[in-house]
Formats: sequence, structure tokens, C-alpha cells
Amino acid sequence: MCGIVGAVAQRDVADILVMGLQSLEYRGYDSAGIATINDTGAIDRIRRVGKVQSLADSVEEAGLPGGTGIAHTRWATHGEPNEANAHPHMSSERIAVVHNGIIENHDELREMLKAQGYQFTSDTDTEVMAHLVDHELKSSSNLLSAVQKTVKQLDGAYGAVIMDREQPDQLVVARAGSPLVVGYGVGENFIASDQLALLPVTRRFSFLEEGDVALVTRKSVEIYDVNDQPVEREITESSVSHDPSDKGNYRHYMQKEIYEQPAAIQRTLAGRLENGKVLETAFGPEAVEHLKRVKHVQIIACGTSYHAGMTARYWFEELAGVSCNVEIASEYRYRKSFVRPDSLLVTISQSGETADTLAALRLAKEQGYVSSLTICNVPGSSLVRESDMSYMMEAGAEIGVASTKAFTVQLAGLLMLVGAIGRHNGLDSDGEERLVKALMSLPAKIEQALGMDDAIQDLAEDFSEKNHSLFLGRGDQYPIAMEGALKLKEISYIHAEAYAAGELKHGPLALIDADMPVIVVAPNNELVEKLKSNVEEVRARGGLMYVFADKDAKFVNDDTMKVLEVPVCDALIAPVIYTIPLQLLSYHVAVIKGTDVDQPRNLAKSVTVE
Repeated sequence: MCGIVGAVAQRDVADILVMGLQSLEYRGYDSAGIATINDTGAIDRIRRVGKVQSLADSVEEAGLPGGTGIAHTRWATHGEPNEANAHPHMSSERIAVVHNGIIENHDELREMLKAQGYQFTSDTDTEVMAHLVDHELKSSSNLLSAVQKTVKQLDGAYGAVIMDREQPDQLVVARAGSPLVVGYGVGENFIASDQLALLPVTRRFSFLEEGDVALVTRKSVEIYDVNDQPVEREITESSVSHDPSDKGNYRHYMQKEIYEQPAAIQRTLAGRLENGKVLETAFGPEAVEHLKRVKHVQIIACGTSYHAGMTARYWFEELAGVSCNVEIASEYRYRKSFVRPDSLLVTISQSGETADTLAALRLAKEQGYVSSLTICNVPGSSLVRESDMSYMMEAGAEIGVASTKAFTVQLAGLLMLVGAIGRHNGLDSDGEERLVKALMSLPAKIEQALGMDDAIQDLAEDFSEKNHSLFLGRGDQYPIAMEGALKLKEISYIHAEAYAAGELKHGPLALIDADMPVIVVAPNNELVEKLKSNVEEVRARGGLMYVFADKDAKFVNDDTMKVLEVPVCDALIAPVIYTIPLQLLSYHVAVIKGTDVDQPRNLAKSVTVE
């Protein structure tokens, strides 16, 4: 969610820190700040509301020397977005802290610290941590010890970096629930919430585990586990590439990423299909033994990833012959659940750090699942490290907050999983061969669907003055309607809802009038005649419909219905193909309305808090 960057070096680090924040801008934020220890041993701090560029301009003007520093982009959880609530937060002009996550017991800690004479200048939970570290330093020999004592008093999630002007050549970092990575340089070391922030200065990284506290200096990194015992964390060489300024010839990252989908699908399929079969090694070296035991699949995800899971449920039960439940991660965590025998837990997350999904995985490990599998785009992320198996999406960096290519790649990965599990259950060799053939046709079919762009751009003009919309689908197109509604509301701020079309008569028909556009996804499948009846229900009440359908579905343009032709495709992959025009529609409507397409208000790319 928020971005953290820290550095301990012989050179001035302000430019490195700001550049790191700029690499993480796509995640979403509302303010930014930086603090360094200058040559006199004082902490210089600059905080700004709004874009990182405002902070960068101020840093350039001020100079901000110093070889030890921390920086942060904030997405508000406690307190409104303003300069007083922006990070870093300080205590006694000595301690500076940046923090991702939520300290759940901040109220009681605040009262205790006030009784000790500490004065608070913000509404944040993070300032509690700064004062608590300062308080513990009074009875500790060094900053590391003070932080270790501090974190034992915290309830909640945190990824934090702490700086002490009295110990200027070090940073202490702590991780519980919110990711942190150490970057190793030559005579300098770094900290960040995401390795993307550090790629310009290092390619060598280690990921902190739950409960780790680390002491980072120019020459060394000492890591201690939750029991304060020294531990080693594997150092890996990253091959990730990311240029946050590269939009190519596209106006927005979202537009670029929509058009990258054929290539992203090709990458995710590469080396994973052979001779009409799905290679189980796509899910890890031990996948064969794990998957052949599976009789039930439990999918846990959030947002767009949840819609991918909802779509896959139809595939698992129809094609693979295994039952499947799909649940929102934040709901799964807080209810008592029953685990069926021989159940596989599948988590889906683009970032691999989604807080609710990660917490659900940890809970599920105690509940008796046969195995756990994550579908993820980020190697080395928490979900990948903590799951028994992983399917790496290979979608490439996704910068736009509204997920596009990650969604379609998730669907492709889930369909492969259906094939791998299905061969041990209800899917015969002919069925698997059809599934593989359909998957291999995806890149070309998506290219054809992208050819609808001009027509959709023209259609988007009809939405320029609309405030509400309704999306309809049936069967495995219902989750696609849900995803279409989510995309439209995310980036155009038009209120959008999705319904299974058969539910219209049970309430939503009351909303239908000439000002409520109704978007219908209608491939020519066994439900198309039922769907046509639902369309007539809308037509009879004066609704204006926009129908995405292939030519074989035989919808006809008239004054109440605009039909856009979608390429004919195998019904197995229709959910993927029908996603494309809905992405294009939301994009063009947002452009017409003048919203911030890549960084919509109030949203963040990677949600690392509850």
C-alpha cells in the first residue's frame, strides 16, 4: 500500500530516497515525506501533501544532505491527508519513523505515553511508535534493543524503519504483516517495502520474515527473529525490470497494460502446456503429489482477484468435477469455517502481499488443508514464500491501480489449474486437450477483441453524463460483469453494480430507467436464450442497453439496444475475452470524465493493511 525507502551510505541519499518513492507511486498515496541526518547530527525533515514531485522539488531546493535517511508515501488510515499526518513522524527531535500497517492498540499506548509527558502532533498511529521507541531508549543500551522492546508492545501490522540521530550510521527495521526487503550494496545498504524502489542501486535482496527486526549499517545487516535470536535470510539476485516512466506511446499505464495482455498471456503459458496437456510443474516441483489428492478447492482472494476466483468456480465444478468455494479473504478470516476432506487452499494476489489474503493463508495452515497454492505475480513475496506451491503469473509489472492484465493472466492460470486437477477427477484426455487448445488461442483472440477499441471509444461518449450503471451476465459471465462494474466505478467514479441477469426481477428492475445504462455480456452459450428474456425485461421498462455479444448470439441493434460484436471463441475462454471490451469501456469513460486513470482517488495498488 504505502511506500517505504531507507538508506545508509557514505554519499548523500536524498535523491536515492525520492527516486525510490517515485518508483512506488503507482501503489497509491496521498502525501510523501523524507528525513535525513545532516552533518551536524540533526534530523532534517520535509513533508508534502500530494504528489512525490512536490516533495522532490522541495528536496532539490533545500539540498537535504546526509548519508542516512528514510522516506515514505502515505495512504491515509488514521487522520486526514495533511502535512501533520504525513511520515516520517518524530519524537524528541531524536527519533524518526516511517511505517506501513495499522497499530491496533495505538489508543491505549497513546494514553500511556501522554502520561509520560509525550505530546502528539498528529492523528496517526505511527507517532505512537516514534514516542514508544524514544521512551524505551531511556532504559536501553542502543536503538536495536529499544525497537525490540517496542515491537513486543504493538498489536497489529507494521513494516517500520526507525532512525536515531544519536546513532546516525544505522537504521533499525521491523516487520510484522507488512513487507520489507533489504537491499545490499557496496559500502551501503538499503531498505524498502518493495524491491522495485531499489533496482537503480542494487540487485541483491533478502526478504524479512514475520517478526524479524534488523540492524542495517553501511557495512553489515544483522537480522533477529521474533525471539531476538540472530538469523540468516537468503540473499537473492533479482531479475525484475521496471521503468516507472515508460508508458511508450500510450496515454496511461492502464491503456498500455490492456494492450499488453496478449504478450502477458503468452508469457504465462510458455513452457506450461505440452502435447495437449497442462504440465503440473507449472505449480511447483511437488505439484503432482499434491494435486492428485484434491477433491475440493477453496479459493480466497480480494477485489479483482476474487472475481477471478468466482469465474474459476464454474470451471472447477463443470470441467474438473471437484467442488469449489470462493470467499473474500477478509470474511474468511473472521468466521468459523469447515474444511472438507482433501481440500486445496488457493490464494490469488497480484502483489503477494495482500494483508487479508496473507492472514487467511496463515489461518488456513492450522485448519487441515491438503496443501496451499498461490497464484501471484511477484517472486519472493510473502504469499509465495509461505505457500506450499506457487503459480508465477509472469504478467510483468502492472502499474495502473485498476488491474487489467493481472486479471486475465490469473484466469489463464486458474484454467490451467482446472486441467491439472481435473485429470485426476472428471476431466478426460479429450476435455484436457480442448482446454489446452482454448488456452493457446487466447493471445490471438485477445488481439481481435482489442480491435473493438475504436467502437468502444465512440460508445463511451454515451456515459459522459451518467452517474449510475448496471452490468448483467449469466453463468461464468456473471463474475465478468462484476469485474466490469468494479473497473468502471474504480476509475470513472460512476456508481456501477453487477447482477446475475436472472436476479433482475428480484429487485434491480426497480432501478431501470432511461438514465441507467445497462451493460450486458452475452456470448452464444447455453444460457443466451435465458439472457435474451432478461434483456426484454429491461427493454420493456425503458432501459438503454449496451450488449457485448458474438455474431452467433443474434442480438440486433435498435433504438433501445447497441450491440458490439465480440470475436467468436470457445466457451471455455469466453470469460477472458469478454473482459477486454469492459476494460476498454471503463478506460475510455474515465478519460472522457477526466479522472486520474492510473491513480484513482482513495485507492492503492497493493493493500497491505486490513
